[in-house]
Amino acid sequence: MKDFCAALRQRVLVLDGAMGTLLQERGLKPGACPEQMNLTAPEVVVGIHRQYRQAGADIIVTNSFGGSRSKLAHYDLAERVAEINGLAVELARQAAGDQAFVAAAIGPTGRFLEPVGDAGFDEMVAIFGEQVRAFADAGADLITLETFLDIAELRAAVIACREFSRLPVMALMTFEDGGRTVLGTSPQAAAVTLDGLQVDVIGANCGLGVEGILEVLRQMRSVTHRPLIAQANAGLPKLVDGKTVFNASPAEMTVCHPQMLELGVRVVGGCCGTTPEHIRVMAEDLAGRQAPWTAPARRCFLSSRTAVTEVGVSAPCAIIGERINPTGRKSYAAELREGKTAYIRREAQEQAAAGAHLLDLNCGAPGVDEPAALERAVLAAVGVTDRPLVLDSSDPVALERALKVADGKVLINSVNGEAKSLAAVLPLARKYGAAVIGLALDGRGIPETAEQRLAVAEAILDAALEAGLPREDVIIDCLTLTVSAEQKRAMETIGTLALVRQKLGLATVLGVSNISFGLPCRPILSATFFAMALQAGLAAAIINPKDGPMMDAYRSAMVLLGKDLRAEAYIAAYSDVKVASAPAPAAADAPLRQRLASAIIQGDPEGVVELVEQALAEGLSASQISNEGLLPGLEEVGRRFGANQVFLPQVMLSAETMQAAFGRLKEELSAEGVAGLGRILMATVEGDIHDIGKNIVCTLLENHGFEVVDLGKNVSAATIVERARALEVDAVGLSALMTTTLQQMQVTIDRLREAGVTVFTMVGGAVVTQDYADAIGADLYARDALEAVDKIKKLLKK
Repeated sequence: MKDFCAALRQRVLVLDGAMGTLLQERGLKPGACPEQMNLTAPEVVVGIHRQYRQAGADIIVTNSFGGSRSKLAHYDLAERVAEINGLAVELARQAAGDQAFVAAAIGPTGRFLEPVGDAGFDEMVAIFGEQVRAFADAGADLITLETFLDIAELRAAVIACREFSRLPVMALMTFEDGGRTVLGTSPQAAAVTLDGLQVDVIGANCGLGVEGILEVLRQMRSVTHRPLIAQANAGLPKLVDGKTVFNASPAEMTVCHPQMLELGVRVVGGCCGTTPEHIRVMAEDLAGRQAPWTAPARRCFLSSRTAVTEVGVSAPCAIIGERINPTGRKSYAAELREGKTAYIRREAQEQAAAGAHLLDLNCGAPGVDEPAALERAVLAAVGVTDRPLVLDSSDPVALERALKVADGKVLINSVNGEAKSLAAVLPLARKYGAAVIGLALDGRGIPETAEQRLAVAEAILDAALEAGLPREDVIIDCLTLTVSAEQKRAMETIGTLALVRQKLGLATVLGVSNISFGLPCRPILSATFFAMALQAGLAAAIINPKDGPMMDAYRSAMVLLGKDLRAEAYIAAYSDVKVASAPAPAAADAPLRQRLASAIIQGDPEGVVELVEQALAEGLSASQISNEGLLPGLEEVGRRFGANQVFLPQVMLSAETMQAAFGRLKEELSAEGVAGLGRILMATVEGDIHDIGKNIVCTLLENHGFEVVDLGKNVSAATIVERARALEVDAVGLSALMTTTLQQMQVTIDRLREAGVTVFTMVGGAVVTQDYADAIGADLYARDALEAVDKIKKLLKK
């Protein structure tokens, strides 16, 4: 680890280029397993590695990208994980010798984690752990996690690397033209999450050319101090004479090198379409640009799957919404005992709309299974808002269960100065990449003076640093006591804020409204104390963001303290120009059809069935419920998706809600003789074992009233033709993720026409473009699942 990390500081390292296309040129058949060539043709694999090493690559990447049990199972090789991955390291070492680093590659499994998919977190860690152990045993120098689409899956992979080895880790995600991953993760959110996990190098690969990768890395640099890695494609794929080609020349791959090095890119390599010649030219160009690098100062950010919030001494005070807490809220406590989440979803949305930057989740109440409840709360909150989360529990079992399903970097609330608390919570924060709130108290209670609280804060900081947490990820709660009972100690809290900032350089947090408990006109006192705390340097405040006077004090103070530049947030809040926010759920007295649509939009599978029952009881037919309530809601979800107001996880939650409603209406729809919109056959083409995108399209087509026949993945053209004819389908949808399998789309469409099967054809997938669809004669192309639904509805209607 020291050698690799030291090399990063001294010079830019060159990583090799594409492997799959070179393997195909040397005998790998379309649809065959690339990793199997480690067993059957090791000399070919070593030969490619040697070419890249001779071209100047400092890092040789193993032929193990698809070496997980999940991927190898498609080729009946699941029981040879250790052998194949260990051999991949050995073959790379033969070419690298002691002159280059061997980076063991891990790619996605092809599955999404719950709730978007069906994979469990522990299951995924175990799957990746098999590869990691094999790499470590075989002597790899580092691990590179490449081409990940799901930040939750990438988190599991990083944790597996840390749990089963001590090797350095590079982690890369793949972003689309719009600047986000297929599940909506932004470069900033990805970087914050990975930085929290203390990945050694962060970056992006595949999907984009050098200019696109550069823009992604610019956004990452704004939130992380880590070294960056760039692995661009050789341009964007085009169809030339029936073959997929990447047409960026070796020289074109170097045009962004100056800007990349200025950003702190310390590893540069190639992805799809790059060859040893590309790497040779890139290495020669970088050889004249080498210089040591000093990392920028670290700051504390928190993240969700799609958004980030800074918490720090120089950042604007972060508002933590406090209302998802059962204390004094009997109805919420009752919901927790019943396993329901309606209150959580509603409050998450309302507090976010009111101005909360973070959401505190507390599920501790008598009779509640807190671990299960906190896990449900996380899943409910992330389904309806993009705000990063604060996990409010002292139960390590509950915390760990929630940390596993939280997509980003969360804040744990909290740990205190007692050894037992520190030992239980700090290792969880380190393992799962979380920040932590430290309460300035210990076994002796709340210290009387600011100096005594500072001493406890210092002890918590020392313990956190010993556990491996960065000091910026420790936030001290200076403790707000009710002034009605502890009047003299109010100013001790204000004094502690200043001392912690001045002496330790740490951010601080307070549960502000505690100050006024037991007194009349609480908002007046709370807002005044809040303003005093902000002036003393308060970095985060746990308050009710729906409390007008508190938010008035906050917004005013941010302007006066110079933390709301140009008073933009203040003007947006108080002028006639309002910042758009997510619409709240339909009111209880809204028309029933509107509430049905709202349940789909909000993703409320619990509530939608009750609304369907009510609609049936009021005399609405099943088709009226579907066409006038449910489908308009799903269409609105599609509109918001197209406008980047919601992302794939929210779409899938709405789809799940739609399925719950249709599950209840199935018998009624059948009895009414409601006909479907059409029968569509879906398949991933031969040679391609990726089917996540296709599965999403299938789900949404069914939601919109189509009958879907899903043939699965790696389906031959002959099978598609035979099933399309036998089932008399109206349309055939074809999916491909790999550039090496694109040609099978044309083969399949040609076979359908040759066989006289009259159907509409639809194509899509990460590497498919409108130009390619036109070239092969497809009737339509869709860039995502919702566009596929919209286009096929219009086409069949015509």
